[in-house]
Amino acid sequence: MAHEGDADRRKAAELPEGDVVRILLEQHGRIRDLFAEVKGARGEVKQQAFDELRALLAVHETAEEMVIRPVAKDTAGKAEVEARNEEEHEANEVLVSLERMDVTSADFDREFADFERAVVAHAEKEENEEFPTIRAGRSEEQLQRMGRMLRAAEKVAPTRPHPSAAGKPMRQFAVGPFASLVDRTRDAITSASR
Repeated sequence: MAHEGDADRRKAAELPEGDVVRILLEQHGRIRDLFAEVKGARGEVKQQAFDELRALLAVHETAEEMVIRPVAKDTAGKAEVEARNEEEHEANEVLVSLERMDVTSADFDREFADFERAVVAHAEKEENEEFPTIRAGRSEEQLQRMGRMLRAAEKVAPTRPHPSAAGKPMRQFAVGPFASLVDRTRDAITSASR
């Protein structure tokens, strides 16, 4: 069965390795996959998938704000940047609300479904309106430099052990609150940009 994130990965594969837009598309694919995992899981597995999604979104959105938006302001325009930043701000508020909820509750499922629709719509606007202007408005060297900053930020988000580790003691998947992930991501990007 094809996952929703496969289309993002196909688009990403057409771009050079390390290109910032390729990395963003790969992350969009993983985000879509994690939404599907959360919806299809129960109990502890659902909590782990939500924690991984929360961590990836914290890193992804913070990296976009710090690395992409300053460039997009020049390439796509101030109005475009303000619209994407406002969508991210609203999504972050919902995410903080979701992280306080019991993932097994019907309230969580309802709010999570609305959240997914908003995040997917936001990602599509970025892919169609923002990313093409960034690729057209910057040299490959600049796109690679931006990509290195995103890769540094990715290291902040923990991921679950690979399924091949089954049978071995599973390391705890603890990501900390959303706000602490944002702070750690900011620090990683600042360090990588020096």
